[in-house]
Amino acid sequence: GAIELYQTATAAGIKPIIGYEAYVAPGKRTDREKKGMDEASYHLTLLAYNNEGFRNLIKLASAAFLEGFYYRPRIDKELLAAHSRGLICLSGCASSEFSSFILKDQFEEATRLAEWFARVFGENFYVEIQNNGLEIQQRCADGAIDIANRLGLPLVATCDAHYLCQGDAGAHDVLLCINTGKQRSDENRMRYGSDQFYVRGPAEMYTLFPKHAEAVRRSQEIADRCDVQLDFKKRHFPNFTPPKGKTAEEYLRELCEQGLKDRYGPRPNAEAKQRLAKELEVICRQGFAGYFLIVWDFVRFARENSIPYGARGSACGALVSYVLQLSHVDPLEYDLLFERFLDPNRSEAPDIDIDFCQERREEVLQYVRQRYGEGSVAQIATFGTMAARAAIKDVGRVLGIELPRVDQISKMIPKTPIGITLDQALKQNPDLRKEYEGDQLVRELIDIAKKLEGTNRNVGTHAAGVVIANGPLTDFVPVQKENKPDAPVTTQWTMEDLEKVGMLKMDFLGLRNLTLLDKAVKLIKATRGIDVDLAALPLDDADTFKLLQRGDTQGVFQFESSGIRDLLQRMKPDSIRDIIAANALYRPGPLNGGMVDAYINRKHGREKPSYPHPVLEEVLAETYGIMCYQEQVMRILNRMGGIELSSAYACIKAISKKKQDVIDQRRAEFIEGAQKRGASAEVASEVFDLITHFGGYGFNKSHSTAYGHLAYQTAYLKAHYPAEFMAALLTSEIGDTDKISEHLDNARQLGLEVVPPSVNISETDFTVHDGKVVFGLAAIRGVGRKAGDALVAERKAHGPFTDLFDFCERIDSRLVSRGTVEVLIKAGAFDQLGGRRSALMAALPSAMQAGSAIQEDRKHGQRSFFDVLDGTSRSGKPEARTLPEAPEWSEAERLSFEKEALGFYISSHPLARYADILRKFSTHSVSEIG
Repeated sequence: GAIELYQTATAAGIKPIIGYEAYVAPGKRTDREKKGMDEASYHLTLLAYNNEGFRNLIKLASAAFLEGFYYRPRIDKELLAAHSRGLICLSGCASSEFSSFILKDQFEEATRLAEWFARVFGENFYVEIQNNGLEIQQRCADGAIDIANRLGLPLVATCDAHYLCQGDAGAHDVLLCINTGKQRSDENRMRYGSDQFYVRGPAEMYTLFPKHAEAVRRSQEIADRCDVQLDFKKRHFPNFTPPKGKTAEEYLRELCEQGLKDRYGPRPNAEAKQRLAKELEVICRQGFAGYFLIVWDFVRFARENSIPYGARGSACGALVSYVLQLSHVDPLEYDLLFERFLDPNRSEAPDIDIDFCQERREEVLQYVRQRYGEGSVAQIATFGTMAARAAIKDVGRVLGIELPRVDQISKMIPKTPIGITLDQALKQNPDLRKEYEGDQLVRELIDIAKKLEGTNRNVGTHAAGVVIANGPLTDFVPVQKENKPDAPVTTQWTMEDLEKVGMLKMDFLGLRNLTLLDKAVKLIKATRGIDVDLAALPLDDADTFKLLQRGDTQGVFQFESSGIRDLLQRMKPDSIRDIIAANALYRPGPLNGGMVDAYINRKHGREKPSYPHPVLEEVLAETYGIMCYQEQVMRILNRMGGIELSSAYACIKAISKKKQDVIDQRRAEFIEGAQKRGASAEVASEVFDLITHFGGYGFNKSHSTAYGHLAYQTAYLKAHYPAEFMAALLTSEIGDTDKISEHLDNARQLGLEVVPPSVNISETDFTVHDGKVVFGLAAIRGVGRKAGDALVAERKAHGPFTDLFDFCERIDSRLVSRGTVEVLIKAGAFDQLGGRRSALMAALPSAMQAGSAIQEDRKHGQRSFFDVLDGTSRSGKPEARTLPEAPEWSEAERLSFEKEALGFYISSHPLARYADILRKFSTHSVSEIG
């Protein structure tokens, strides 16, 4: 919150004081002695009085997480001494080490500690006293004053504040209960015991410390000394080192010129050359050549290592992105705009978001860490805030209100708009307002919840955001790390704050559908010997469009929901441009504003588009007169009204944010410009009205085009290689049994046979065998990837398993436990080996015991008779061992165990025997209704 505080306070004319209440280890920060939480660290107040101090706070706050975490992030005296410059140190509250010595009557130790602080911080060390009406604080103050007087140290009176106003004490008390999982009525819970922990004014402070007015005045003295000045214009981008003898700008031009020939042939057309020259001029003038080279470099790594990737968002509007092979869509072909990506008139950093194969994203991140240094790269933190409904539920629990009543109130909060506040909900829903006005307990519930909504609830890691620094990251921003061995290092600041302080933020999103496409292409090669080049697919394939027109798009990127499948059935897309439009139109604004219906009706000739001006026909013809895209609105503003493309996008943002003053200014400019180009004021006004009405609904065409192509590729593979596509799709959802069940149903609807799991046929993932989809072992509950890999590796090394006993003898029980074998039996994975599932389950204890004994003998060099016969073939073995007699499970039992193992039924269904009867009484299946 330091950056938010700094900017908010500065904007309000208030001096921001950046500080850090540190946890200090009593010994070394690396000590992990078995102490309780309160004994493992003490509080200490540190304030930055200049920029060096601010940087030292960053260093200390980072080291606390990376080096000293034990219960809490901790620093120690060694770190304090190393990073004391530019810092003011206060001895701390009643939970400080200094106060703890006083409270234990260890005055010599307290004195020695004060002397140490004075040596390290010099005149920047102050002995701190507080008075919130607690007896413990008075004891601390008496001892602190005595030591300060004896050592000649300055005394400062401070306010131990945990909330802003005295009236917030009740909400703070409830928040304590939420954080500790207690109810307010709990007698033994943590509590502050008074309502005095609020921010005091000067008059109150003088009243609280009548004998120490100088100590109160010293608080202002400290504030006057603090003068941190942050520079939000400076960038800290990492340096990309071009080949010797070349500048970053020269190298970028060289790469782009070669890329232009790679994309458009040895003689690129004039339009492409002019567009590239224009973009490079802007990029180089604004100092972003290095930025593009950084992105080009890690994308090159991905490409050379066959890691699927692709740019998304507005970056696809840049020809530079296309010729550098960051993006796979041609901005000239689809009329995508560079100005939607990078404003030539502003120096804001560009934002190139790249999707990577979900399974291999980490390889790219590791390359970036190696390239720029482990300490220069981190993922970005996110802060989950308490939304209105969550606040009601949490506060309701703390107040002890019955759960049904709390649910009733929370459901009265409208779901839209997203992020609705309780104040907005009270205005929007009269029923909620009636409850609030008529029930005192509900009023208290909502009043407290209003004070807590919007507060930070938890810390997470951004799904895609990564920051790369020009040197150690902790020279610029604080970092943190969960106390887990495999936890990533993340920033302590949000993405927005990182951008404000000039850090390079990039999106490395792991996209499941890129993984799906990659697996499907590899399966097609393995099963059919066909090399599918996704970049070279024909974009007019009839079978692909038939699939889309049927709405058979389960598993097709962006087109899986029932709502968009209905849209596709109505639209009947027959071109890639329809797919791009469908992706843009399936959003609340266009759906509720009638734009979708108009597009469909006009496409099928049921309605004629109307164009008030020729420019609109020129720009909107491809979407039947509908303003689908922001880029179309930008074109209209530019071509008809003469507004620069960069300013045109600013106008769109003003419309979407309802900034009426900006809209009015742009309206006047547009009408004046249109009149200069021969349009009447009336027509120009009519067109601008259309823009203000529909322009705010427009979607980013660059993004829609990139994702539209991905959607087409997945649809193409499903239409032409359904078995391989479905196997890849099922593998991509391997941890979601509901999704697997849905996709298996879809596979059967496509006429595909699904082979149940088998220890002798199945791979870890779903595969294809003889045109059939083979169930993957990792999709069985309790098996997992490690066990599946071990099973498949053994089978490939030494041949198929002959029976359960052979399986148990050969498989490492440390990787495939008895519980794993049980679920394999219940899932039917041993059915091919013969024997009832009930008999296999009955034989399992003896099979596991025998297998363990044989494995133990092998470990000690004792080979069995059958091992000696043939090291690779098992043909010398006798026939499969006899299974014990066991009554077969009933069909209901068998299916119940099957569902337990898989999460769904695969061999049959409990209602299958009644299918004919049910069919007579039904008109639609559930999937048809959905």
